[in-house]
Amino acid sequence: MFKWFRRDKAAADAKTTDEAAQPDVALSDVPHEAVAAPRDLPAAAGFGPANGDGDSTAQSSVLHSEPDAGLVGDRPEAHVSGDIRTPVDAPAISNVEIEARVVVEQISADEGRAPEQAVSAEATAALHPEPARRPMTLRERLAASARALSATIGGLFKRNPKLDDALLEELEMALIQADVGVHASAQLVGDLGARMRKREFADGNALLAALRTSLTGLLSPYAQPLIVARDKKPFVILTVGVNGAGKTTTIGKLAKRYKSEGHSVMLAAGDTFRAAAVEQLKTWGARNDVTVIAQGSGADSASVIFDALQAAKSRGIDVLIADTAGRLHTQGHLMQELAKVKRVLAKLDDSAPDETLLVIDGGTGQNALNQARQFHQAVGLTGIVVTKLDGTAKGGILFALCSEMKLPVRFIGVGEKREDLREFKPREFVDALLPADLG
Repeated sequence: MFKWFRRDKAAADAKTTDEAAQPDVALSDVPHEAVAAPRDLPAAAGFGPANGDGDSTAQSSVLHSEPDAGLVGDRPEAHVSGDIRTPVDAPAISNVEIEARVVVEQISADEGRAPEQAVSAEATAALHPEPARRPMTLRERLAASARALSATIGGLFKRNPKLDDALLEELEMALIQADVGVHASAQLVGDLGARMRKREFADGNALLAALRTSLTGLLSPYAQPLIVARDKKPFVILTVGVNGAGKTTTIGKLAKRYKSEGHSVMLAAGDTFRAAAVEQLKTWGARNDVTVIAQGSGADSASVIFDALQAAKSRGIDVLIADTAGRLHTQGHLMQELAKVKRVLAKLDDSAPDETLLVIDGGTGQNALNQARQFHQAVGLTGIVVTKLDGTAKGGILFALCSEMKLPVRFIGVGEKREDLREFKPREFVDALLPADLG
């Protein structure tokens, strides 16, 4: 930061004649009023007007200091002239630096800060940037569902319960309340009860550990990530689901995932019913640098997806992901349109689609089971994605889906970012919902 000193104008003018003849003048001795003012600087900034050709040397006044003046000890601290102290070793001042100082002073005046404070704020931000935030763990993402289980199952084991049939009944009710489902809850408690009667558990903690193991075992057979077959081009993924489940967002995240794995990807905007659905998919395509095949709003969905399949074949695309219009599972005629899409694709590729992926909002709870049943009956599902688990207390629905539908869970969605679409890992999921130290 430069130290700026201002001389009295009258004193400067009085010395002009005598000092103009001095041959060697240090620019460090020049006060900033005495330096030639650039042509574009306003007079209000403290500079005199420049001449027409930009040379303002004639209007500058130069001060020369005596060699022995102002010594403090052995160090030449400053030369004293009138009421101003001018440092001997101050750096040379250029017009650019003067202009920068004027700008800083003007900004500081507008913001009500001193120039030193203004520069210090920017310098501090540059030298001390905010630390990068660490990614949230799955347990943090599933905090709402974990709290729901802690309020029910956790309360049972924290009181050091007696191992009897009454405890098993309470445990079954707690599982049902946590959206694990009636069928899955009965199966889990039945197996635990049989082992308890054989005296396999010494206390409540042993029973809790067995419950965690059983929950993991229930999910493990269905944790199957969606792997693209490299010998099939294009690998066609048809996404289905009700309105608001997150189909289009899931497609965008899948496109990013497969492209990062080295696959070429194309998207088909088959949701021609919902307003702005096509534009939303195009936005995801632009973000991921992926081609989107689309027609106007109201076009036939099967026709759009058929055109996309033709384009993907001709261009040698690895993965084609097709969006479809959201529909309620209770709307029979709309469910029949999905079946039509599959028939149309089969005319061009008898194995298409290679994956029929149901996207379910995890917050719908037990209604997710009804959706899965109806879509599976209409189009024959091959996989499930459960989204929005970070904002719901109904994460237990995955146990019900696996127990009753017996379909692979490809991914779970636990946030808005592209990396928040994660492969389903049962042990990690159970640890997040029901930690070992709960009891």
